[in-house]
Amino acid sequence: CSQYARGVFAIFGMYDKRSVHTLTSFCGALHISLITPSFPTEGESQFVLQLRPSLRGALLSLLDHYEWKKFVFLYDTDRGEFDLRLVCKIGYHYVLANLGFKDIALDRFMHGGANVTGFQIVDYSKPIVTKFMQRWKKLDQREFPGTDNAQLKYTSALTYDGILVMAEAFRYLRRQRIDISRKGNAGDCLANPAAPWIQGIDTERALKQVRIQGLTGNVQFDNYGRRTNFTIDVLELKNTGHRKIGYWNDVDKLVLIQNEMLFPNDSSALENRTVYVTTILEGPYVMLKKNHDTMEGNDRYEGYCVDLASEIAKHIGIKYELKIVPDGKYGARDPETKIWNGMVGELVYGRAQIGVAPLTITLVREEVIDFSKPFMSLGISIMIKKPQKSKPGVFSFLDPLAYEIWMCIVFAYIGVSVVLFLVSRFSPYEWHTEEPEDGQDSPPSDQPPNEFGIFNSLWFSLGAFMQQGCDISPRSLSGRIVGGVWWFFTLIIISSYTANLAAFLTVERMVSPIESAEDLSKQTEIAYGTLDSGSTKEFFRRSKIAVYEKMWAYMKSAEPSVFTKTTAEGVARVRKSKGKFAFLLESTMNEYIEQRKPCDTMKVGGNLDSKGYGVATPKSSPLRVPVNLAVLKLSEQGILDKLKNKWWYDKGECGAKDSGSKDKTSALSLSNVAGVFYILVGGLGLAMLVALVEFCYKSRAEAKRMKLTFSEAMRNKARLSITGSVGENGRVLTPDCPKAVHTVPTIRQNPGLAIVASDLP
Repeated sequence: CSQYARGVFAIFGMYDKRSVHTLTSFCGALHISLITPSFPTEGESQFVLQLRPSLRGALLSLLDHYEWKKFVFLYDTDRGEFDLRLVCKIGYHYVLANLGFKDIALDRFMHGGANVTGFQIVDYSKPIVTKFMQRWKKLDQREFPGTDNAQLKYTSALTYDGILVMAEAFRYLRRQRIDISRKGNAGDCLANPAAPWIQGIDTERALKQVRIQGLTGNVQFDNYGRRTNFTIDVLELKNTGHRKIGYWNDVDKLVLIQNEMLFPNDSSALENRTVYVTTILEGPYVMLKKNHDTMEGNDRYEGYCVDLASEIAKHIGIKYELKIVPDGKYGARDPETKIWNGMVGELVYGRAQIGVAPLTITLVREEVIDFSKPFMSLGISIMIKKPQKSKPGVFSFLDPLAYEIWMCIVFAYIGVSVVLFLVSRFSPYEWHTEEPEDGQDSPPSDQPPNEFGIFNSLWFSLGAFMQQGCDISPRSLSGRIVGGVWWFFTLIIISSYTANLAAFLTVERMVSPIESAEDLSKQTEIAYGTLDSGSTKEFFRRSKIAVYEKMWAYMKSAEPSVFTKTTAEGVARVRKSKGKFAFLLESTMNEYIEQRKPCDTMKVGGNLDSKGYGVATPKSSPLRVPVNLAVLKLSEQGILDKLKNKWWYDKGECGAKDSGSKDKTSALSLSNVAGVFYILVGGLGLAMLVALVEFCYKSRAEAKRMKLTFSEAMRNKARLSITGSVGENGRVLTPDCPKAVHTVPTIRQNPGLAIVASDLP
C-alpha cells in the first residue's frame, strides 16, 4: 500500500507460489497492472501480463510426437538443475520443461548416451539479440555486474522485453493524450472497500495492445494477459552440442526440421550400433513369411527391399533392424499441422536412420531428407480389371474387312454386272448371229445371239470375284475393259482380305475400355483414384497439365472417395468393381500385381511420368554417402536387376512376362469359321429349294403342253431325274406319244415353207 500511495503506474517483478495469489488479488482490486516474467498462472487475472509463455501446448505436442504412453514428469522450480546428473542412464529420454535449454550447463552429459530434449525461447542468431549482446558486453562491469557473461539467460531477456512493453504502452497513451496522472483520482489502498485507480483500466488496455519484437521473439498478449503468437525452438542435446530439431507455435503447432547427423563424423561410431531401417509392408518389397510367427527380427520378412537392405548393410558394414512404419504410409506433410507422416516422418523425426522401401524421390521429400541414386525407375500407370476375351462370332471371317467395305463390294458387284450387261448390249461385237447364204435360211443355233444377258453378267462378275472364272468371256473391247478393271479390283480386295484373315482368326482379343489417361478423363462411367498419401496423389495435385488437372478435380470431389489407404485396398477395389474402377499406381507395383493370382488385373497405356525409388536417410546423415555408393555398386554388378527378376517374374503366378498381353495367338476353333459352314449349308439348301421350284415349274409347263395332268407330268419328270431315260429325239415317252410316232425330213418347196408328212395309225 505504501508503494501504491506513492503513485506507481504499474508493478514489474517476480512472484512465487506463496505470493502469487496475494499479488494478483491486490492488483485486481486497485487496477494496477502487474508485468511479470514469472511462471504463468492458471487463473484469469485481468491486470496481470505474463511475459513467460505457457509450455503446455509445446510439451503436449512433443509428447504426442514421441508417442509416449507412459512417462514420469519431474519438476522442481528451485532445484531443477540439481537432478540433471541422473540423466546419464543410456536409453532414457528426458524433456526439460523450461524455456532456457541453453542456459543449463549440460557439457558433462553430452556423451552419456541419454536423449535430452528441451525448449529455447531466445534465438541467439536473430539480429536483435546479436545487437543487444554487443551493447551488453560494452557496459562497465563495475557499474553493471554480470555483463561478462557470454550467454544471456531467458529470464533476463523476458525482463528486458517487459521494460520495452511498458515503454511502448506509455508512448501509446501519450499519443492518445490520455491523462494517467495520479492527481485527485489515485485511489486509496486503505479504504474499505479499497478505491481503485480510475485510469488503471486505460493503462491495462494499452499494455495488452502492445506488439513488439523483443529478445524473446514476437511479444503480444491476448485479453487475459497471456503471451500469444510466439515461437519456441525445440532442441536436443547431442555429443556435438545443442541442435535445433524444430519449433512450436500456436498456428503450426510442432514442426520438426530435424537436420542433425545420426552419428558423429568418425566412422568408428558406426561400429556396434544397430541402425533402424524403416519400411512398409508392400508386396513384393516387404512381406511377412508364412511362418513369421515362429521367427524373430529381420527373419520374419522377405521381399525385394529385404534383400536390398541386406546387400546395402553388407557393403556398409552395419547392423540393422527392420521397422515397419506404424501408420502404413509412405510419407506426406499435413497441410494443417505441418507434420510429416509415414516413413518420411520416421526419418525426419529421428525414429529411423535409413528408409529402404518403394519410396519415390520427390522435391518436397528431398527438402527434409536425403535420397540415394534411384535403385528402380518407374512411372505412374493405370490398373484396370482384365476384360473378358471377346468370343469370336460365327461370321468372324468377315472381320478382316469393315462392314462398309463389304457393302461397297456388294454394290460394286451389282454395278459392274449391270455395266457389263449394258456395254454387251450396245457393242455389236457381242452379237454373233450368222448371215444366211443366198437362197438359204439361217442355220439353227443352240447359242443365244448375245451371251451376256443380265444373269450371265452377274455370273461372270461372281466367278471373277471368287477367282474361279467362267465359260464365257467378253468379245468386245468395252466388255474386256469392264472385265479387266473388275479383275484388278478383285485382286486387291482378295489380297487384302487374305492378309488380314489369318491374324483375325488366330488371335484372341481383349477389348479394353481404357487405353490412356485421356480416355479416363473423358468419361465418367469408370471411377479412378490413387493412394491417399503418397507421391502419386501429389503428382496430380501439383500437375499443371490440363488432362491431369481435370483428373485431379474429379478425384478430390468424387463421392464416395476414390482415395485408398493402402495399395492392397486399391487393388481389391479394382477386382470387385467389375471394370468400373481404375487404380493409378506405380508401374512396378502394377506389373507385380498383374503377375499374381487370380491374374485378373492388367496395366493399360504408357506411364504418366518418369521417376525413381531411392534409399532415404536423414538430412546430413553420415550414412548418406556409403548408402549411395552401395546402391551404385549393386546397380553396376547387376544385382538390382537380378532382384527384380527374382521377385517379379521368377516368382510370378500368371505365366511368362508377356502373358498379360491383350492379343494371344491360338489355334483355329470351330467358332472361328462356323459362319463358313452356315453359308455352305444355306447355299446347298437354297440350291435344293430352287431346284424344286424349277422342277415344279417345268412339270406344270409340260403338263399344259402335253395335255397331261400335273401329277403325271411330275411322275415323268421324276422318272427322268432318277433314271435319266429319255424318248426318241430327246422327248420323254408318254402314253399320249407312242413309240410308233416318228417324223420325216422336211420337203423344202419355197423359202420359209415346209410340208410335213407322217404316218398316222
